[in-house]
Amino acid sequence: MAGCLALAILTYGGFALGVNSLTIGFLFNCVVLVVALRFGFWPASFTSLIAVASLDYYFLPPLFSFRITDPKGWMALGVFQLAAVTVSRLSARELRHAREAAIHRKGMAQLYELSRCSLLLDMHMAPGPQLVILIHRIFGAEAVALFDLNLGRQDRMGEWGEGEEDLAKQCYFRDATGSDAPPGLAQRILRAGPDAVGALVVRGNLDPLVVDAVASLAEIAMDRHKWFEKEERAETARRSEEMRAAVMDALAHEFKTPLTAVRTASSGLLVLGGLTRPQTDLATVIEGETVRLNELCTRLLKTAKLEAERFGLKTDEVNVDDLIREVLNTREMNADHDRVQVFVEDPALTLRADRGLLGMILAQFVDNARKYASPGSLIEVRAKKSNTEVIISVHNFGSTIRIEDRERIFDRFYRAAEMVDSVPGTGIGLSVVRKAADAHHGHVWVISDEKEGTTFFLSLPIGPRRKL
Repeated sequence: MAGCLALAILTYGGFALGVNSLTIGFLFNCVVLVVALRFGFWPASFTSLIAVASLDYYFLPPLFSFRITDPKGWMALGVFQLAAVTVSRLSARELRHAREAAIHRKGMAQLYELSRCSLLLDMHMAPGPQLVILIHRIFGAEAVALFDLNLGRQDRMGEWGEGEEDLAKQCYFRDATGSDAPPGLAQRILRAGPDAVGALVVRGNLDPLVVDAVASLAEIAMDRHKWFEKEERAETARRSEEMRAAVMDALAHEFKTPLTAVRTASSGLLVLGGLTRPQTDLATVIEGETVRLNELCTRLLKTAKLEAERFGLKTDEVNVDDLIREVLNTREMNADHDRVQVFVEDPALTLRADRGLLGMILAQFVDNARKYASPGSLIEVRAKKSNTEVIISVHNFGSTIRIEDRERIFDRFYRAAEMVDSVPGTGIGLSVVRKAADAHHGHVWVISDEKEGTTFFLSLPIGPRRKL
């Protein structure tokens, strides 16, 4: 309508002023261009036909006739139509690009908002309920559903029809992709590395690329929550371990005083004499068990200090052969002294270590060998030096240790199921051994089978100890 009005004004003015056909044709073409630019191809085509008719009727001979006898009329019609097609197509493309750019900018702004909000999620709560609310609000989606495999839960927001209650979960288990979704429904599998961790389903008019980006942000948020939970559990375990170590420390100290009194009394009774044979036997049992309890308290104290990193190592040059023989000559080991054979590669072999802790490790290894060795069988203690470390081993034939237990026996209070009833023990000794070895930057391990027997190993590095 606006184009026809402009043509009418130009025709009246041009005819009244006697403007030539070339000038009026140029003005008509400008009108066609403007209409094509503003309104598109079909309005521009109609305007071009009106322009040609006006040009032919009022400005090309024969005047006041619609018969086109001058080639200029046909040329004008072609030019007007070409201008209408070209400009309308260019205009339509630019408008489409502008709309796409606007949608893209809006999507980027929404994604930025979602990413910013996802960083502020409360990691003490499940991420699913928080994410579906954010996606629904920020992107204006009709409905959102998210399935989290790690937590085993599905969260929804918006209106879902009957039979769509578990759509996100079904999407995950079917491994459905975006191409499988019905119109208006976008579904994505959420992955952390190669593994699927959940699924996202969104109903609404969202760009597929935007949905992909939303799915990536959801994956990151879920992965963050997973690692946050692990860190929280580790922190809780650490605090629990500190409290338990403090309790062990306190209890061990409290036990030390009455145990010392009991041991002194039992030793005094034996020294005084005058006891009957049964009384002597009972006093001997009391003293022996008191010694054992006292040793157990000492181990508990050392464990608590090692785990709390409050145990200052008093390192010195320790002769390995002398230390082994010193351990074997203690009262507890004396009864089985003849069963133990010592093989030290170099009698002058020395090691920079805490003498007390190293002696405790050797005593525990030999004590274990005595408990689990076959009656009358030999126990071998060996020490040798390699390029970078000193390796001490204690070997015996007897009960073997299953493969699945060989690492766990160094955990506190763990005992192999088949040994719980057959051999007395607390499951503390080897855990202290590992802590003591770690304090020296060393390593402990065990190998065991029926043919070769059982051997416990301790390796300690040669040279100055690194700072803890």
